[in-house]
Amino acid sequence: VAGLVGRFDSFPVHRMCYDHSSTTAQGLCQCIDNQEEVEESLVDKFGMTVFHVHFSTAEPRGELLQVPLVKYPYHVLDLKDANGKL
Repeated sequence: VAGLVGRFDSFPVHRMCYDHSSTTAQGLCQCIDNQEEVEESLVDKFGMTVFHVHFSTAEPRGELLQVPLVKYPYHVLDLKDANGKL
């Protein structure tokens, strides 16, 4: 449980995908654009990308999924989480 506290402190895009009920596509797009080091912000300490986080929510939203699909490099789709899952 201790590892979950502050999990997204350095990953604002992950946080927005996790807390998707208050996230807009425009806000997510702006958050991604504001990232200085895109490559360093792709994978959190659990090995999860924004796509892993997005699909781990109870009701993933299609309009939010489209934003990182357009904004991030395609190799992100091949990244596996800490459990070796896509």
